[in-house]
This record gives sequence, structure tokens and C-alpha cells, in this order.
Amino acid sequence: MRRRKELDEIDLAILKHLQENPKLRVRELAKVLKIPKSTIYHRLRQLEMSRIIKKYGVILDSDKLGYEYFIVMHVRAKYGPKYHEEVGRFLAKNPYVQSVYYVLGDVDFIVIAKFPSKPKYMEFLEELINSPMIERSSTMVVAKVVKEETYLHIEIPEQPTTQNTLREAG
Repeated sequence: MRRRKELDEIDLAILKHLQENPKLRVRELAKVLKIPKSTIYHRLRQLEMSRIIKKYGVILDSDKLGYEYFIVMHVRAKYGPKYHEEVGRFLAKNPYVQSVYYVLGDVDFIVIAKFPSKPKYMEFLEELINSPMIERSSTMVVAKVVKEETYLHIEIPEQPTTQNTLREAG
């Protein structure tokens, strides 16, 4: 698998442009980046096969779709062999849960979920309360989203041009 340090400027530029507009076609990417379509196609396949590009999709507006109960939950689980894997799967199976993070500190997991209603959240909470794996949970209801992004900030290192190199040498 290619790691970050093995990605070159072309890979990073492709990723950056696709994050900004996932609907870009190979032809359009080739035109913007000024490189052959075959290079773009080959690089995309490599990025997909190495799972750097996990999937393509759309970003939905949860407010407009009625997902009004947005929560961040801290969960403390009962310790045991591989408990973090078992509890992580248990938390992640709820369809309204968007993210589950196993963390180090006072809690074991952070769960981020968007529910269409308080009763749907309460069903989830009841599952946690009734689970022997869960020791304790604490829920925070999001009052207002200040920033919510799904893309990564990609910096493309600048390559010195011949003119810049000549200026610096002169």
C-alpha cells in the first residue's frame, strides 16, 4: 500500500480536485492538471486499489432531511480482551451512528450520530443502557454546527521551477 510519503504532486493534485468536485471526469482532470488522460486513469486506479480513495459519493444536508437530533456521546465500556473491537462494532451497528472513535483517556469511545427525532435517539440509548458491555455514557446534544467538513486539507508541495532555480542561483 502506498503511504502518504509515496504520493507525488500528481496524486495529491488529483485527490485535492476530486475532494472539491467528485463529479470531475478523467477528461476534465487531465485538462485542469495538464497531464494525459491515461496518466489520470492509471493514478485513479492506483489510489482506489490502495484504498486511499475509499469511495465516491454525495454529501447530504442532514438539517434539510430532518435529522434534527445531533449528538456527541462519550461511552465507557467494561474492560476485557478485545473489548474495544466488540464494543466498537456494537456502537457502529446503529444506522444513525456516523462515527465511532476508540480513544485513550477518561472515556473509551466517542460516538457521533444524527437521529431524525429524540425518540429514535432514546431507542439507541436504551440499547446502550441494556447492554452489559457498556458501563456508562454521557450525551451532548449539538446546539449549533459551527464547522462540519468531510474533506482532508491537502497541501501540494511546490516544485522549484527552472526560473526560480535560476533566480536563486544568480
